[in-house]
Order: sequence, then structure tokens, then C-alpha cells
Amino acid sequence: MYKRLTIQDSVRVPPQHLGENVSDSVRDGLREEVEGDIVEDVGVVIGVEDVNSVEGGDIEPEDAGVHYQVEYEAIVYDPELHEVVTGEVVDITDFGAFIRIGPFDGLCHVSQVMDEYVNLDEDAQMLISEDQDRALEVGDTLTTRIIAVSLGKKDTNKINLTMRQPGLGKEEWIEMYEEEKAEQEQEDEEEEE
Repeated sequence: MYKRLTIQDSVRVPPQHLGENVSDSVRDGLREEVEGDIVEDVGVVIGVEDVNSVEGGDIEPEDAGVHYQVEYEAIVYDPELHEVVTGEVVDITDFGAFIRIGPFDGLCHVSQVMDEYVNLDEDAQMLISEDQDRALEVGDTLTTRIIAVSLGKKDTNKINLTMRQPGLGKEEWIEMYEEEKAEQEQEDEEEEE
């Protein structure tokens, strides 16, 4: 989920920016240091919007930069467990599909792609259902659910996804499911009469 957060942190302003406007130097330093970084319990910092306050101006031994305590506004992306997300397939392998959601690539293991057995067509780079009525390929847009998240821990970032629940998968799969459900409900009503 994308969020706008107020974050308190320390930032190093490199010596080449000393003498400039402090707020501008701090904003530039923040953008260089934190944008694109994964911060545990926060997510990935997409962008620094505004600097609310700047305090200090400490010099540390053997460092020509100046360190400030700052409070700033940032846009972050923090994938949440059970969150439903839309993404694009960016790679197909024999063990699943990698799906780009925001700034991350999540893995949808073959066991989580659909309820039926899935085969890999290596030549076409597709995952195909056993009865061949459903296929998944690079470039497809999907609706998925996050089932596991591990970010910022020991340099491993993992997001696991599923499409095995109603309302998930490719748009055409969702439409097929809704049609089958409506047909089943109609059959059940006819049997009751």
C-alpha cells in the first residue's frame, strides 16, 4: 500500500553542498540517501516530498559532511499481508511467475497460480493450465493477493502472491469464474423448483 508518512531521521549533507541553503541541501541529501531504500517496518521510500524541520548540524570525526536531525514527508510503498494488488507479469519460470507490484517483483509459485495443475511452455514462455483453457504470459495484468512479506531483513526481500482465490487472476479468469458461478446458481434454483 502506498502511504504518505512523516519520518524522523538523520541525514548527511556532503561537503560540496555546504554553504548552500540548508533546507535545499538537506532535501537533496535525503533524496540521495533514502529514495529507493527499503526501511524495515516502513517499506521502500519512493520519494521525499517536503522537509518539515532541520536541527543540529553535527560534524563527526573523519567525515567532512554535516549531519542533521530532520523530520520529512515521504511517499512509501509498504506491501501488506493479505492486500489485494494489481501487477504485471515480468518473468515466467518453471517454479512460477514474477509479478511487478509497485517497486517490487513478487513471486506467484506455480502452486498458487490456479487450482489446476500448471505446465510450463518454455518456447512460448507461458504457464498453461492442464486442460489448456487458461494461460499466463509475460505482459499479462493480474489481480493477486499478498500471502507473505519479508522486507529489509538480511538483504532478502520476498513477496509471495496467490491467485487461487475467487476474484483473483487475469480479468478473463475472473469473468469465467463469475459466469460459472451464475450458471451454478441458476441450476441450483431450477433444481429447487
